[in-house]
Amino acid sequence: MDQIFTFVSSHPFLIGTFLLLLALFIRNETRRGGQAVSAQQLVNMVNRDDAFILDVRDKKEYEAGHIVNAVNIPYAGLESRLTEIKDQQQRPVVVACKQGQHSGAAGTLLRKNGFEQVSRLTGGVAEWRNQNLPVVKS
Repeated sequence: MDQIFTFVSSHPFLIGTFLLLLALFIRNETRRGGQAVSAQQLVNMVNRDDAFILDVRDKKEYEAGHIVNAVNIPYAGLESRLTEIKDQQQRPVVVACKQGQHSGAAGTLLRKNGFEQVSRLTGGVAEWRNQNLPVVKS
């Protein structure tokens, strides 16, 4: 433990640069695909703000179980199918994927195309299921 303090006190420029880069990375990740929301926050957003849920998983995964009233547009075809959800631009949009891998990139794409209130579900549908929240099978 003493070595850590010695290193920090001996290399303030290096530590300062690391902390700055870490802060910029965190800021970039949070702005990238919108604010991260938990499953409980999503429930509140749907009930209070009439949030629109966009599920970007493959059709097979979506049909195996999805969040109630979620609309499925697989991530691979999202850019070409944005016209299908253009009428939802004024509503808060929450992007859900399997475990959170694609929701950030999908959120960035939505923001570039005029969607202003974009959020992403932390942990994706896997976290939703882990919290024993309801899913619908197609």
